[in-house]
Amino acid sequence: KPSYASQVYEIIRPSVVRIEALVLNAEGKTEGTLGTGVVVDDKGTILTSLHIVQDAAAVHVVFADGTESEALVIVRQPENDLAVLRPYEVPDDLVPATLGSSAALRVGDEVVAVGNPFGISDSLSAGVVSGLGRTYKSPKTGETLANLIQFDAAVNPGNSGGPLVNRDGEVVGIVTALVNPTDQDFFIGIGFA
Repeated sequence: KPSYASQVYEIIRPSVVRIEALVLNAEGKTEGTLGTGVVVDDKGTILTSLHIVQDAAAVHVVFADGTESEALVIVRQPENDLAVLRPYEVPDDLVPATLGSSAALRVGDEVVAVGNPFGISDSLSAGVVSGLGRTYKSPKTGETLANLIQFDAAVNPGNSGGPLVNRDGEVVGIVTALVNPTDQDFFIGIGFA
């Protein structure tokens, strides 16, 4: 029998998008940021992390079938590090994700994180919910995020904005942060959604 993670991956894969944003840095030069998002309705509305597109001059999305589109940030929630994007074009065979309730999660529940770590598309990592109701102050945005899901599936730069998915293939969180006590920018054990 296939593993639960491979079954969940097949459910969520068509709903996951790659997000590329052009932002102005402190010197006024443009640089690219990379992240992930998840389609949440049949109009192509995308849920992602705000810190990916916060100061973006342009946002480009690539759907699972390869369709590409520019997108507009239509909602910003800094207190939750969430953004909603509206793409200008959507694929004909768009598959929105099913949203689940994070209130039903328990410590120890199996979850998977799907995204584009370091720009490597279509990546999945599996783990468990390690804690609930966590608080985290983002060093990137300065915002204090509350009521977070702590999980131990590996996430890295590029996973931000991607779905945290339960065993039934439902999105229960959006990957937002990585706790790292070093100055290195890679996974060492604690992710938050």
